[in-house]
Amino acid sequence: MVPRRSRRAIPPSPGSLDHAVRTLAVLSLHTSPLVQPGTGDSGGMNVYVRELVSSLAQAGVSCTVFTRRWHGELPDVVDVEPGFRVVHVDAGPVDIAKERLPEVVDEFADGVLEELRSRRDVDAIHANYWLSGVAGHRLKHELDVPLVSTFHTLARVKAETGDPEPERRVQAEHAVMDCSDAITASCVAEAKQLVELYGAAPERVQLVPPGVIHAFFSPGDRAGARRALGIGLDGSPLLLFVGRIQPLKGLDVAVGALAALERPDAQLVVVGGPSGADGPAEAAKAHALADELGLTNRIHWVPPQPHHLLATYYRAADVCVVPSRSESFGLVALEAAACGTPVVAAAVGGLRTLVEDGTTGFLLDERSPDAFAAAIARLLADPRLAGAMGAAAAARARGYTWSTTAARLRRLYADLTSRQLITCT
Repeated sequence: MVPRRSRRAIPPSPGSLDHAVRTLAVLSLHTSPLVQPGTGDSGGMNVYVRELVSSLAQAGVSCTVFTRRWHGELPDVVDVEPGFRVVHVDAGPVDIAKERLPEVVDEFADGVLEELRSRRDVDAIHANYWLSGVAGHRLKHELDVPLVSTFHTLARVKAETGDPEPERRVQAEHAVMDCSDAITASCVAEAKQLVELYGAAPERVQLVPPGVIHAFFSPGDRAGARRALGIGLDGSPLLLFVGRIQPLKGLDVAVGALAALERPDAQLVVVGGPSGADGPAEAAKAHALADELGLTNRIHWVPPQPHHLLATYYRAADVCVVPSRSESFGLVALEAAACGTPVVAAAVGGLRTLVEDGTTGFLLDERSPDAFAAAIARLLADPRLAGAMGAAAAARARGYTWSTTAARLRRLYADLTSRQLITCT
């Protein structure tokens, strides 16, 4: 590991405007904020990076997002808006499998370093996901600037829920946490996991919840939304599943819950596409299960949609179903709530923070189709309860904004630039 170079004396006013971060390097190695969520490996993290960086740019921070070039015809630089640009870095074959991305982290870091040294200085680095964290760890020492890490998912949490990751990822996450000047957590549950499963220093774990774009995601007319989509025009119950199709998202539970409902008129809308190496098999499994249960004509399979168009699907639904095995936060649940749609979710990770059981929706300890069907049935049988929960969900969601997220991070970045950097142990 490259030793840390010494820094000048600590200024007397941590977090003051004199030390506000003006330029930020955001690392998103394995997926680009320009890619539509729900395709390939893109999902909530893409939304997080895009909306956070947009809010930071609007607040005066010049942000450059570095992502790996995943297509041969991509431009070197994309100017998204003033203060927000995306740089595509050459690192390995454009079509390299995600499982092989650890092999190109050094090449990615080389490209980022060359770009930063040739174009401008940088005040801080914010790495997203463990692969970017590994690159950020090295760049921190090369450039002598603070490193903030956001992991989005954690290998040890995934292993606990039946989705084991290679040991090299666990060790890499440990190393990145050990040298990060701050580690952000989306919710209390994630902060606790960082400390208890990885031994992260509690004082370096900062709670920074994501936000929601209320200009897009807000309550609206359900009948109008259904007319716009051409779904549920007869007023039949509509369930909604939004997300990448992969084992940990639990689409099979949603399909099974539809079958277990004693409502033959109920329909399920699935918005999303296969993700990762297991995605195609999981999608085939879901289709086969639907055929086996006689649900072929009651499920609408919708390909990934532009993010802002998802609001119409949320408004059209009676219930949003989130049966994930693990969720560091759960942006789908937040966006559904913002649209006034009750959520029935697994009681895991950040969903325990977003969903207030019995008030904005239901949290279930048992991830079974019967348990989900029972909770959904309560909402469908009691429109007054469903309406009250939807209103409470929308009110709760108003407390989550990207401008607040950006403000918290601006203060954190400024504070870190006035401190001595954390050294590797």
